[in-house]
Amino acid sequence: MLSQRIIEKLEKLSERYKKLEEELSKPEVLKDREKFKELSKEHKDLTEIYETYLEYKKAQEEIKEAKELLRSQDRDIRELAQEEVERLKGKIGKLERKLKMLLVPKDPNDSKNVILEIRAGAGGEEAALFAADLFRMYQKYAEEKGWRVTVLSANRTGLGGYKEVIALIEGEGAYSRLKYESGVHRVQRIPVTESSGRIHTSTATVAVLPEADEADVEINPQDLKIETFRASGAGGQYVNTTETAVRITHIPTGIVVTCQDERSQFQNKQKALKILYAKLKDYYERKRREEIAKERKEQVGTGERSEKIRTYNFPQNRVTDHRINLTLYKLQDVLEGKLDEIIEALRAKDLEERLKLVEAG
Repeated sequence: MLSQRIIEKLEKLSERYKKLEEELSKPEVLKDREKFKELSKEHKDLTEIYETYLEYKKAQEEIKEAKELLRSQDRDIRELAQEEVERLKGKIGKLERKLKMLLVPKDPNDSKNVILEIRAGAGGEEAALFAADLFRMYQKYAEEKGWRVTVLSANRTGLGGYKEVIALIEGEGAYSRLKYESGVHRVQRIPVTESSGRIHTSTATVAVLPEADEADVEINPQDLKIETFRASGAGGQYVNTTETAVRITHIPTGIVVTCQDERSQFQNKQKALKILYAKLKDYYERKRREEIAKERKEQVGTGERSEKIRTYNFPQNRVTDHRINLTLYKLQDVLEGKLDEIIEALRAKDLEERLKLVEAG
């Protein structure tokens, strides 16, 4: 059943929808392209809510009429009315659920591409190898979804691991699904570097940022300190004799981005700026979220970087997501990019929490 607060909210949105229809028919609005575009978008965004609410109100009227017929002296009419009441109860229940979901605020970043950053944590070389495993897992997942992965920056180790790897993942719905991956990932296994066969615990940190550009974040060029240096490979050996690597520091926030994978300074600078924009967008959005801490805690989605979110246990072939207490005994499938079962469970939990906020008004 819809609460009175939700009904009031739906009534206000219905009034706004009707007002927009009036505005869009005015000659002065039709002549103003920007105004017309803005109002058309708002009208389109409200259409499904408005039409579903109309359907809900119609069903409410129909069930009242059917209940009136239950008082009939005619037994056949009463039976038909009872069937109609049961049918309408089911319909109204579905419409109520749909309306609540439509009222859940949409994440404006959901349609964006992703800047994926994976860093080796505790565990030395084994942590770097685990970071490489995670990156391969996300590459496989992206491949399944038809997304494109481009490495923006990588700091490799001698054994094939990553101290850090940053990539751009482009594709429909990339952020809406991968945003739940931010946090600390933990692995429990016997490292290839371990001679005694002991199980070690290592970690890697994953950050999933929505891609950003000049329209999302305003950067004053005077706030940037740009330095160039020679790119180096694993072990510190130079792979370039000219200063093609780029380090950009955003002075007000202290955020530093380094890129050295490309052969030209220009290409490295462009990649570094792409990463910087995403980091700054994330930085400012995190500051805003801190101001609404209650909502922040109730959302599963964008977990804190320090939060341990998932454990990959090799001896038990087990993956556990600690946020929703989900355990799967299919570790190899998950590492091969079969992440949908986990991500769908996280999305469902996130929606459940958001629905609670809507119902609370």
